[in-house]
Amino acid sequence: MRPTLITHVAFEALHLPLTEPFAIATGAQHAAENVLVRITLADGTVGLGEAAPFTAVSGETQASTLAALEPVRGLLVGRDVQAWRPASEALGDALALAPSARCGVEMALLDALARHHRIPLHVFFGGAGRALDIDMTVTAGDVAHAVASTRAILGRGIDTLKVKVGALDPDADAARLVAIHQEAPKARLFADANGGYDVAEALAFLKELERAEVPLALFEQPVPPSDFAGLAEVTRRSKVPVCADESARSVKDVLRLIRENACHGINIKTMKCGMVEAVTMWSLARAAGLELMVGGMVESVLAMSASAHLAAGLGGFTYADLDTPLFIASHPFQGGATYSGARLTLDPDAPGHGVTLR
Repeated sequence: MRPTLITHVAFEALHLPLTEPFAIATGAQHAAENVLVRITLADGTVGLGEAAPFTAVSGETQASTLAALEPVRGLLVGRDVQAWRPASEALGDALALAPSARCGVEMALLDALARHHRIPLHVFFGGAGRALDIDMTVTAGDVAHAVASTRAILGRGIDTLKVKVGALDPDADAARLVAIHQEAPKARLFADANGGYDVAEALAFLKELERAEVPLALFEQPVPPSDFAGLAEVTRRSKVPVCADESARSVKDVLRLIRENACHGINIKTMKCGMVEAVTMWSLARAAGLELMVGGMVESVLAMSASAHLAAGLGGFTYADLDTPLFIASHPFQGGATYSGARLTLDPDAPGHGVTLR
């Protein structure tokens, strides 16, 4: 038997308590109810993956993810992990409506492959680097919450703040940004509406920030995911770079965004599309001259490390929104990305994504 044949595939629920609810315009998570994926090769190598469904973004749940994964055992057992692209195509068909499940399996596949060959995933993806500078999120809430969060984030040594907006009206959200800017006048500020505004509200929000002289470095997903025309209008009229997130779920979406000049950049989240399609999205965005952000759902150090390897290895990312491990109160993992202030660093020698179970 070839040592790289897949002999066993396992899935289990992963409950990750959070330090505070992760609230965005469309909903909140009080705990990350994710799924752990384990793939074992004939030589005993074990690859780990994590699926992180976020119901408010994709409609997926832990239960639906586990159900979607059940048929995957029969699809993978007996395959050679070295043929990872054909396996990814099969997963794309089988898990078309469960992208986080696809991501978790592809993560485990590539981790197993890289561990077998004793190389880190950042080398597998291109070796461009092994460190990123991250932001940290101010979740949706009121002014007092925004100020308290800002102080806590600055206390960590992080001075790029990504503020969740769109849950309130534009004036109320602008007031939160004004308060944050007063608390941290030198901080770099992003605003992420997660599709919570319409065009008029998005433009009103930007106008109010301009009037208040609050410098905004990036405006992410101002309008609903399907409103490509609205996204293009905000992009055309905004003085602030506009980044597509929920509107950029696939290669087809990125092609459409490029054709319609609908954004200045895209947020690549492997949970939206899988690890393999994310690389194609990166290639298209780079060719079109779009800025790149790497982000995620509410993920532990496992999935975030995998995304960090992808982004650092490929290179070319202007923004790294990989902070959700800092919101997780406890987890069963060790290794992976290390966080020191705003700097995320990957182990140069650990194979795969470097995360193991305790």
